[in-house]
Amino acid sequence: MNGALLVAGTTSDAGKSVLTAGLCRWLARQGVRVAPFKAQNMSLNSAVTRGGAEIGRAQVMQAAAAGIEPDARMNPVLLKPGSDRRSQIVVLGKPVAEVDAVEYRNHAHALRDVALDSLAGLRREFDVVICEGAGSPAEINLRETDIANMGLARAARLPVIVVGDIDRGGVFAALYGTLALLEPADQALVAGFVINKFRGAAELLEPGVRMLCELTARQPFGIIPWRQGLWLDAEDSLALPAAGDALVGGASAAAGDGDVLRVAVVRLPRISNFTDIDALASEPGVLVRFADRPAELADADLVVLPGSRATVADLGWLRARGLAGVIARRARRGQPVLGICGGYQMLAGEISDEVESRAGVVAGLGKGADPMQHALAEFLREPERYETLPAFFTAKRDLLRSALAGTPLELLPCRGSYFQLARYDRVSDEPAHEFAQRLVREIGVATIPLSAFYQDRTDHRVIRFCFAKRDETLLAAAERLRQLRP
Repeated sequence: MNGALLVAGTTSDAGKSVLTAGLCRWLARQGVRVAPFKAQNMSLNSAVTRGGAEIGRAQVMQAAAAGIEPDARMNPVLLKPGSDRRSQIVVLGKPVAEVDAVEYRNHAHALRDVALDSLAGLRREFDVVICEGAGSPAEINLRETDIANMGLARAARLPVIVVGDIDRGGVFAALYGTLALLEPADQALVAGFVINKFRGAAELLEPGVRMLCELTARQPFGIIPWRQGLWLDAEDSLALPAAGDALVGGASAAAGDGDVLRVAVVRLPRISNFTDIDALASEPGVLVRFADRPAELADADLVVLPGSRATVADLGWLRARGLAGVIARRARRGQPVLGICGGYQMLAGEISDEVESRAGVVAGLGKGADPMQHALAEFLREPERYETLPAFFTAKRDLLRSALAGTPLELLPCRGSYFQLARYDRVSDEPAHEFAQRLVREIGVATIPLSAFYQDRTDHRVIRFCFAKRDETLLAAAERLRQLRP
């Protein structure tokens, strides 16, 4: 098998990312060497590859589905919006410019070349490349500078399938209208349609599918049923539940129980890396809801301020919505408030921003450690302080691994982290969380069960140790772990 195709969609969040991941997974299981690709992604949900490149999180998820390492070429152009009019351009994982919509046109042709070169490189290395489009291919006002949809398909001669989201309603009009708005040369590349998120009786849908085929002379490639709780990383906030709705997770079936821990996540306008919250939502007994009104924080056991691409602007939004005062009062009463990235910055007494918003010093919510930015800035003045960190943590890792060599734990490879994974099945057949609890109780060493990071509690009998500790602490822990017996 050899080739490439483009998965386009009638709208954002129609299911392009999921279908691309599914195709990658299916092909990989057939023994096909397959890679995902998205020429240009507009997303605040990003991840970092092993090589340090920042790409869309959906492409990292798709690479995992394909069973390969994510690569900067899989998402050569990433646009990170900082406001309604300006975005940061990230090319092959590195930021290169901040532009508005008009200025972007000056970069479009160079970005197109980068995208085509990246796709060509992947096609040389893999049997099949599954490309994901962006938004809709029928955004005719943007066709001249398009590098993600039909502009890519025509330049690379890719067959195109168009996905429609029936859950939104109007799927036949959306599919027919998408094809009708394309130029004839673009229409010629559209091979057929997929209807996504269907729930109901398939026989009721069949007449519409038949009529669509007759009207467009295109075939249907399938109808994908609605599946709740897939837990695949989304790339934009359209996939987030509305304010007041819960993420489907560990407490979904027990939302009425009194022992549920209620977490309210503030739905910032420019929320970034919102999948940080998934780990909480997957915990049994934890109910996570998004909130954008003060009343929605009232019964929360924990309020989370997530990351933001525009910290100062979103802080202003908090104040305008009346949320800032509620959060500040919670903090003063000692009720838990968790800030992540930009959300943590908002909790400071002051924010000094001469880069992102250029607003200078702005009053924060008054809870966090005000000297943090100053301390970080001082630390970064001398490059040797951070350039030596890899060697510093490597030495810590090697010390711990050496000290644990006499124990029955099987130490797994460890790179780019300050956590050491260890398989303990030669010691016990207990579930990981029970074994970790017993280590604390009986030996006095704290570990993290890896099963906690799986929604379905997949258990490989693996625990992890954090070695970002003093040498004497690591050696003392290793000495205690020598009590373990096969």
